[in-house]
Amino acid sequence: MIHHISISAINPLGVAQALAKVMKGQIAPFPPHPGSYFVFPGDEHGTAIEVYPLGSEIAPGAAANEQCMFVHNANSSMFTATHAAISVPVSQAEIEQVGVSEGWRVVRCSRESFFDVIEFWLENRLMIELLTPEMASQYLAFTKTEKLQEVFATAAN
Repeated sequence: MIHHISISAINPLGVAQALAKVMKGQIAPFPPHPGSYFVFPGDEHGTAIEVYPLGSEIAPGAAANEQCMFVHNANSSMFTATHAAISVPVSQAEIEQVGVSEGWRVVRCSRESFFDVIEFWLENRLMIELLTPEMASQYLAFTKTEKLQEVFATAAN
């Protein structure tokens, strides 16, 4: 179970507000890292997304027993391989409405015909796969252990 993820954004508050709309969640400042926000739908899993300013990095503490610390990288890339698939309680039309209002790329895609997702490109630089309730059902059917073993065995041949 993934309970939270962290991402970076050029406009952390704006991204947090858009995510709160599609997640039907709330936003709060994230005190450990000023200028950051915590988005949470208040579900039974403790699901949340921490949105940091672009260039934020998490580094190990200086001493062996120190917790991680935030550092800033002024030369960070605008893109990353990091992404998440997130089930949301809204329709494709509602997702598209939020994306269009922000001027962001929103594209419904089929992942190898196994399940569909909506690529929701935060600030047109960070892709989050949003799954409507119908898409979440497809995804959950695909990710059953037996199905994944079958798919990976076929792919290995």
